[in-house]
Amino acid sequence: MSNVIVLKNGLDIPMKGNAEPVTTKTVSPAVVAIQPTDFKGLSPRLMVKEGDAVLAGSPVIADKKNPDIILCSPVSGKVKEILRGDKRRLLAVLITPDDEQKYVDFKPANPEKLTADEIIPRLLQSGLWPWLVQRPYGIVADPAAKPRAIFVSAFDSAPLAADRDFTLGQELNAVQTGIKVLAKLTDGGVHVGLWEPTASSTPFHKLEDCVFHTFRGRHPAGNVGVQISHVAPIRKGDIVWTISLLGVAAIGRLFQTGKVNLRRKVAITGPMAINPSYVDAVPGMPMKSIAGYYGDAGCGVRIVSGNVLSGKAAGPEGFLGFFDDQVTILREGDEKELFGWLRPIRYKQFSTDHCYFSWLTPWRKYDLSTNLHGGPRAFIMNDSYYSKVLPMDIYPLFLTKACLAGDIDRMEKFGIYEVLPEDLALCEFVDPSKNNVQDIIAKGIDLMLKEMA
Repeated sequence: MSNVIVLKNGLDIPMKGNAEPVTTKTVSPAVVAIQPTDFKGLSPRLMVKEGDAVLAGSPVIADKKNPDIILCSPVSGKVKEILRGDKRRLLAVLITPDDEQKYVDFKPANPEKLTADEIIPRLLQSGLWPWLVQRPYGIVADPAAKPRAIFVSAFDSAPLAADRDFTLGQELNAVQTGIKVLAKLTDGGVHVGLWEPTASSTPFHKLEDCVFHTFRGRHPAGNVGVQISHVAPIRKGDIVWTISLLGVAAIGRLFQTGKVNLRRKVAITGPMAINPSYVDAVPGMPMKSIAGYYGDAGCGVRIVSGNVLSGKAAGPEGFLGFFDDQVTILREGDEKELFGWLRPIRYKQFSTDHCYFSWLTPWRKYDLSTNLHGGPRAFIMNDSYYSKVLPMDIYPLFLTKACLAGDIDRMEKFGIYEVLPEDLALCEFVDPSKNNVQDIIAKGIDLMLKEMA
């Protein structure tokens, strides 16, 4: 086992609503959505029309810039509707699943007997290639590029995150096959991050053909970007690929069975979740399918696909994201509190700055809502304030200001190549000025993609 990398900065948000390790429902959705907006850098081109029949693994959307990159249907069925937004922007393709699922047969294969040139077309044709995310910028990986290394985080430290040992621990063989596949795509090896408290007990410490790195610390210790920054920071000109453990397992299933199987255990979490637990589902399931987990709260809750820090607000009419294995259900905090800032004795309010006496009860879990507790201010906090929750060797304050100014030289200088918006999510959470730090970083990345193309 590798040496332990200790992260001194970070923050674990003590929220109520952690999912119990039990699967309480198998979701059979009436419709499944394929959302090209889940994939950064993808310019979607439709390959189907309403009424077409598809199989699980059939191509539905292709990338205009690289037609070899496709998105496939996670289910067999019939194309029900094509959703478009402003300027006919493609938002989603809705598919009505069959009662009995049918799959495209890609044939099982042994990755140890294949070369990278034989593996890449199989990943592209099956629609599993978009699981590979290229850094810098967090875009869909370029099949023609050669990554310096591939990084996988085997744990998630985000608030109320799904327990990967529970969701994928029984699929160790599929994960191992996926690792063997990925190892053929790079000369720098596959690097797997483990969490130190469970490093010796997790099933994933048995994986072979990879390099382990063990981390100890608070969130964002589980973010693969943070792990990369402590193992081998990304510099200008570097190309690194990352993939979630869900993606590794999906690739492993493809090579073992010849079928595209994207089913997963999804953690239903959050203070407003009824019976927080796990459901068996597919990406793109409608949130209406889990209405029993938020009851009659209706418009009084916010339903997030993903974690509370970097997830996407889907709402009852939305769908589970392609990369997500967590749904967070929060109370909409639209209430106002008169002179709240003058009341320090508030045991039910969480504060990162010891503003309230709740810091005397560190074991307490909080019913956190979406309330901002104040309005935005035109002021960015000093760098030490952000740095205390960001265990990376960058300057988050100056990077944020450089992104606001659109100064590419300073963005490069202060670490734009090393981060994605999710890495600075805690900076946004602790910011008293209520700046949308993740949006600022995302716009900076978009500018880099435009100017550096």
